[in-house]
Amino acid sequence: MAGENVLVAVEGRRLQLSNLDKVLYPSDGFTKGEVIDYYSRVAPVLLPHLAGRPLTMRRYPDGVDGQSFYEKNAARHAPDWVRTVTVDTPGSSTGAETLDFAVVDDLPTLVWAAQMASLELHIPQWTVGPRGGRNNPDRLVFDLDPGPPATIVECCRVALLLREKLRADGLEPVAKTSGSKGMQLYCTVTTTAPKQAWGYAKELAEQLAAEHPGLIVARMAKNLRPRKVFIDWSQNHEYKTTVAPYSLRARERPTVSTPITWAEVESCREPGDLVFTADDVLDRVDEHGDLFKPLLRKKNPPKLTALKSR
Repeated sequence: MAGENVLVAVEGRRLQLSNLDKVLYPSDGFTKGEVIDYYSRVAPVLLPHLAGRPLTMRRYPDGVDGQSFYEKNAARHAPDWVRTVTVDTPGSSTGAETLDFAVVDDLPTLVWAAQMASLELHIPQWTVGPRGGRNNPDRLVFDLDPGPPATIVECCRVALLLREKLRADGLEPVAKTSGSKGMQLYCTVTTTAPKQAWGYAKELAEQLAAEHPGLIVARMAKNLRPRKVFIDWSQNHEYKTTVAPYSLRARERPTVSTPITWAEVESCREPGDLVFTADDVLDRVDEHGDLFKPLLRKKNPPKLTALKSR
């Protein structure tokens, strides 16, 4: 029954799961139990990308058609075994200068987040140390957002242009869909200051916008975006987060922010070519493994230098 509670043990941790039959994606009949099942099954490839990163949960207790909210302060709900870290949050809508974020380092914590109807998992481009200190960014992200009638097809064109520039700087990007209408490119980097990735991404986006003004925009103004792809460099700001690879999205169907191959980017001709649901992603992981695994290689990641120095 929808209201029944189930007590389970996950790797030695006791969790109470509730409302497993509650439909969270009405168009597909995808239930809360299926959300928990998906996250449990995708955990081997998802957890390494969440590890060490404060989690912002986007919760949908009444499903994707209901009200949602971002949950950053885990201390009010988390079991005592969930690792939390205190992070400064200047300008927070709650007025708090710090919040206690969950850090999802293991399967029990991931299942707990799914039980909270946290359909979307958002993380920053930096990790915290064992004592909670904020490390410098180790990932660079470009969020490609198409302005209608542009679609992910145009995003793929921009991704290939970005790949060329990044490779020229000694970086090796990987790509994923946003699970919504756009996509993101990521690189593993070494930085020496929090704003270094932000500055590099901004300069590169502006350079590409100048070179391809009919296709790319690097400014956030809405009136500039129709028919173009906005390269959102601001996702590298230390107080911003981006949806994690393998995270569900709160769309009509249970689509996922899905790592993709460059061959798929190059061959994309229709928006539907790069739409993947939870079931699709589990099949893809069986076939490809973790396509984002290059981001986990920690040995001598490239040092990020200013674009103007090239």
